[in-house]
Amino acid sequence: MRLVQKFLALFFLLFLASALTAQSAPSQADQIAQLQQQVADAKGSADNAWMLVSSALVLLMTGPGLALFYGGLVRKKNVLATMMQSFAMMALITVLWAIVVYSLCFASGSGFIGGIGHAFLRGVSAQPDPDYASTIPQQTFMIYQLMFAIITPALISGAFAERMKFSAMVLFMGLWSLLVYAPMAHMVWGKGGILNASLGGRFPTLDFAGGTVVHITSGVSALVCATYLGRRIGYPKEPMMPHSVVLSFIGACLLWVGWFGFNAGSALSAGALATSAFVATHFAAATAAIGWAGAEWIRNGKPSALGAISGCVAGLVAITPASGFVGPIPALLIGLIAGVGCYLMVARVKAALGYDDSLDAFGVHGVGGTIGALLTGVFATKLINPIFKDAQGNALPLGMIDGNFHQIPNQVVGVAIAMVLATVGTYIILRVVDFAIGVRVSAEQEVQGLDLTQHGEEGYYWEVSLP
Repeated sequence: MRLVQKFLALFFLLFLASALTAQSAPSQADQIAQLQQQVADAKGSADNAWMLVSSALVLLMTGPGLALFYGGLVRKKNVLATMMQSFAMMALITVLWAIVVYSLCFASGSGFIGGIGHAFLRGVSAQPDPDYASTIPQQTFMIYQLMFAIITPALISGAFAERMKFSAMVLFMGLWSLLVYAPMAHMVWGKGGILNASLGGRFPTLDFAGGTVVHITSGVSALVCATYLGRRIGYPKEPMMPHSVVLSFIGACLLWVGWFGFNAGSALSAGALATSAFVATHFAAATAAIGWAGAEWIRNGKPSALGAISGCVAGLVAITPASGFVGPIPALLIGLIAGVGCYLMVARVKAALGYDDSLDAFGVHGVGGTIGALLTGVFATKLINPIFKDAQGNALPLGMIDGNFHQIPNQVVGVAIAMVLATVGTYIILRVVDFAIGVRVSAEQEVQGLDLTQHGEEGYYWEVSLP
């Protein structure tokens, strides 16, 4: 009898242990799942925080960065009008972006332009779009990309500074964002774009942060604007020196800082790729400043502050498409080449051709962007960003340094499409705006200055003390 009781007790204990084990197993699985979700949430929060900071940094590039940089380079009678052109983009492009431009850039569409699926930001929610960024809300991605759309047309204003009507500028920039920026952004970065390297475009063009989308389109459009409007009255016989290199110096420093959000932010996460892009950006800016100032020193016997800050911007422009694909040493080389190359374009070629690109938007952004886009095809490596993969998920060569010689032709195609689209689109828009309201101020208004004639105010009111 006692044996039976012992057997029953043992059986009960084994049954109880089995039941407890069965109950604890799901609990452990739940705990693991909960822990994994917490890790994912923490990563998403970190990525989102970095992207919001990057968005603010890129906006900082337009105002006050570009506004100060361009504002200091013009004569004092045009300082407010020039700064207002950048500020106006912060308002105008934001509204257009929300209505339709974001959709034309990033909604599914053809190989050349997006659809209207996201018009009025329909469907742009707190949920990520894994095709673009899997760890941040699509709304964060949207606002970050808006900052690129703001600064791109603002860059063009450097070419027609001191002679374009404000009303014409507003109409021109709005149409340009719709007809030039949106198609180019979709082709390079949008779903189904023919130049999209990460989503299987026909001509995969490596453009990490906007060499073609931002700088080549704005630079080439700037050249078209400068030639269409013609020279400023008195150019090049009369000296048209910057009224405040100090303002431009401050603006350039703000651009340098803001560019970390521009390039490192284009990693769309707070990981190692963002760090690599951050380092490449800084290194290229440094060597470009040295390259431009050094070339100027050799030619003129003195390095100027204006030359150093112009070189810095040229290097930042050139590294933009390459920043997420190249290491630190290639970044140094890209910056140096861009600094010297853009200096020669501004100091020699521009003078030889005689066009009046007031603030050298083409010489810096058009030429610098082209240099950077082509050199990306040379120095891009899978060790930095394995964007190309085979069917098994293995990393494939990126640039010529990896052994992928086919990437150079792809980069040439991307550059060519950007140049053609910007040239044709800008010329057509200028003709339409000129026919509708005229694009250039009168000779009297130009002599008096755009601050007074376009805005009814002056940048500086000098108080005169009577004896």
